Amino acid sequence: MLSIIVPVLNEHESLPQLLAEIVRSGERHGVEYEVIFVDDGSRDGSWQAIRQLSDQDERVSGIRLRRNFGKAAALTAGMRAAKGDLVLMMDADLQDDPAEIPNFLSKLNEGFDVVNGWKQRRLDPWHKVFPSRVFNWMISRLTGLKLHDHNCGLKLFRAEVAREITIYGELHRFIPVLAHAKGFRVTEIAVHHRERQFGRSKYGVRRFLRGFLDLLTVKFLTGFGQSPQHMLGAIGLTFLGVGFLGLGYLAVLWLLMNLPPLWGGAPLIAVSPIGPRPLLAYSVAATLLGGQSLSLGLLAELIVSNTVREQATFSISERAGRREV
Repeated sequence: MLSIIVPVLNEHESLPQLLAEIVRSGERHGVEYEVIFVDDGSRDGSWQAIRQLSDQDERVSGIRLRRNFGKAAALTAGMRAAKGDLVLMMDADLQDDPAEIPNFLSKLNEGFDVVNGWKQRRLDPWHKVFPSRVFNWMISRLTGLKLHDHNCGLKLFRAEVAREITIYGELHRFIPVLAHAKGFRVTEIAVHHRERQFGRSKYGVRRFLRGFLDLLTVKFLTGFGQSPQHMLGAIGLTFLGVGFLGLGYLAVLWLLMNLPPLWGGAPLIAVSPIGPRPLLAYSVAATLLGGQSLSLGLLAELIVSNTVREQATFSISERAGRREV
């Protein structure tokens, strides 16, 4: 069965039409499905519309969050309630076309675990499209998962993916990256993108700054989540090396300036005192920063060592044999 999760934030006008299109697509292609609307703190009539739709169709259910917790929280609530073997994410603003559902299912059956949508012809203003393209390029380069549109609202994945990844904050846009880091097979297909009919976009300029910070978080989690000392330790050793080199250089100068007078002669070289030199301050700062990075790495390793006792750090693909293993 397919579980369709639709996060909702002030979209009451579009919900009846969206459900009608989902029903039409599902019945036309014989897809068994359920629809889970998650009201993420809407202030219009979205919850009333969800209750009405759920009363009319037993395949529809609703979850209402106490306040606006964000899209990642809404999707997590929907994934926990999903009963299907497959999970499809879809936005409620009608820009995602439910007619694409059969194409996603067909692509998934080719042996993939995650199918991500690609708005090849995106019907959004240029000031949203251009930064999005730059952001998608950065994600592909930093994570190694090359997709054209990481943040497309249409995503289909197996239930195992939903069970093994954790999303919070705004990490919902990185679901393919997090799944790829677990070893799941990820691909993308071009989808039909439609113009917004009701309401307005929920994303502003701050979205791109938060997205960049989230990208750094995902890069750290996927690359060094189980071995933070590999990154923090490398940074610490680099700064320690720079600091020691600077301090060593200044120490040699000091010896050259002060050793000969001990024997009654003139200094070997005439240089200015090392105390006022900026290199001294920079070297000391680099040494301190390096020591702090190494200490943070050790503390992070202690936290990880206690965390992995409760959370799996691997992903099992299959099991074989009659005995339970």
